[in-house]
Amino acid sequence: MTDSVFDEMKEVLALQKKAHIDDGPASYELRLDRLNRLSEMLKKYSDEIVNTISEDYGTRDKNGTFLTEVMTSLGSVNYSIKNLKKWMKSEIRQSNSSQPFMTRLIMRLLGAKTEIQYQPLGTIGMIKPWNFPVNLIISPISQALAAGNRVMIKPSEITPKTSELIKKMFNEFYDKAEVEVFLGGPDIAEAFGKLDFDHLLFTGSTINGKKVMQSAAGNLVPVTLELGGKSPVIMDETADVSLSAIRLMRGKTMNAGQICIAPDYMMMPKGKVDEFIDESAKAVSEMYPDIKYNEHYTSIVNQKHFERINSLIEDAKEKGAEIKTINPANEDFDQQEGHKIPPTFVLNPTDDMKIMQEEIFGPVMPIKEYEDIDETISYVNSKPRPLALYYFGKNKDTQNKILNRTTSGGATINDVVWHVGQDDMPFGGVGDSGTGSYHGHEGFKRFSHQKSILTQYNSDLVKNIMPPYKGKMFESTKKNALK
Repeated sequence: MTDSVFDEMKEVLALQKKAHIDDGPASYELRLDRLNRLSEMLKKYSDEIVNTISEDYGTRDKNGTFLTEVMTSLGSVNYSIKNLKKWMKSEIRQSNSSQPFMTRLIMRLLGAKTEIQYQPLGTIGMIKPWNFPVNLIISPISQALAAGNRVMIKPSEITPKTSELIKKMFNEFYDKAEVEVFLGGPDIAEAFGKLDFDHLLFTGSTINGKKVMQSAAGNLVPVTLELGGKSPVIMDETADVSLSAIRLMRGKTMNAGQICIAPDYMMMPKGKVDEFIDESAKAVSEMYPDIKYNEHYTSIVNQKHFERINSLIEDAKEKGAEIKTINPANEDFDQQEGHKIPPTFVLNPTDDMKIMQEEIFGPVMPIKEYEDIDETISYVNSKPRPLALYYFGKNKDTQNKILNRTTSGGATINDVVWHVGQDDMPFGGVGDSGTGSYHGHEGFKRFSHQKSILTQYNSDLVKNIMPPYKGKMFESTKKNALK
C-alpha cells in the first residue's frame, strides 16, 4: 500500500467528520434524498451489477444475482424509506420508573420527561466481502444513511470488477463527503480498519474479525462483526424428508453454498441418511439436470477457494469418510476451467477432519447420525456458537428444546437461509460468529447514538431528597425505600 492511499483515506475521513460537525444532524429531507439516490443507483445499474458479478465469478446464476443483490437490496432501501420518519422520532421512556406509581404520576403531571434521542454517530466504516458484494454493502448503508451518517467502504478485492463498479456507482450518486469507496487488497483493508471511525462494520471470517477488532481497539472504535462459522442443521424423525431435501438443496446450492449462513453440517436420525440423499438427488436433478456448463449453477469464486474446498473433501476421504456426489448428467469435473463443484455429501465425518473444523463455504455437506436428540444439542454446544441454526421437524417440544438449549445468531425452522431476508428482524452473530446486529430498525439503532435526555419539572419539590440529605422528607423517603 502506498502512503498516498492511506493519506487519502485519512483526508476523506477528516472531510466527512468536519462536514458532520459543520452541517449538523441531517434533516429528514436530506436522509430521504440520500436513500432515494440509493434506490435510483440500484435501478440504473441493475443489469450491470448482475453481469459484472457473473464475470467475477466466472459463472453466477444471473436470476439469483438479481434477486439477492438488486431486488433484496431495493427492499432494504425501501423499508428504510418507509419507516424513516418513525425511526427518527424520540422514544419516550417512563420517568423514575423504579418509584411508586403516585410519585411517577406526580412527576409526569409536573412536567418531568424522559426520552431517547437517536443521534447520528458520524462516519461509519464498512469492510465488506465478496460473496454478496452489492447486497452486503447496500443493506447496511441504507440503515446508516437513514440514521444520518456518512460512510466509507472497503469492498473485496476477490471480486475486483464488482468493486470497481461499486466505486463508480457511488462516485456518480454521492459526494465523497457523504459516501466514498476505497479499492485494494488486504493491506488497504488493514489500514482502513485502523482509521478513527465512529463505528466499524465488518463482514467476513472469524479469523479476520479478530484482526479487525484488534485494529479498531487502538482508537476505541465500536465494531459490529458479522462473521461465519459452522451452522448446523438438525433433522428429527418427524421431518418430511422429501420437502426437507428440496429446501436444503435450494439453500446449499444457492451461490454454490458461498453464504455465511449456509447450512454447514447436518445431524440426522440413524437410518434416515440414505432416504435423504435419494431425495436430495431427485431435488438437485430437477433443479440442475446438468451442472458443469449450466449458467444457473454458480462457480466457486476463484481457483484458490476451489482448491481449498476440494482439499477438504480429499482430507475427509483419506480419514475414512464416505463421499457421495450428486452428478445428474455424469459429467467429468476433473477437467474444467469453471471452478464448479457438484453437491457433495460427506458421510460419517469425524472431528479430526478439516471439513468439521473449518467453515466450508461451498456446496458440500457433512452428515452425522445420532440416536437421541440430546446428542445433537450437546454436539452443537461443544462447538463455537454459529451464525445460524436450522431445525427440520414437526415436533414442537423438540423444536423448543433445541432453540432454548442452543445459542446461535439466528434460526430458521423447516427451511434454511431465509431468516436473513426479514427486514423487521435484527441479523447478527454471537460469540465466534459475531458481535452486534443490524437490518431494519435495529440497523438504524446500531448506527445511532442513543442519547438519554431528562427534562426536569419546574417545581423544586425534589430539594428535600437532595444534598444535604436531611429533614422529614428524606427520612420518609428512606423508610419507604426499605419497606
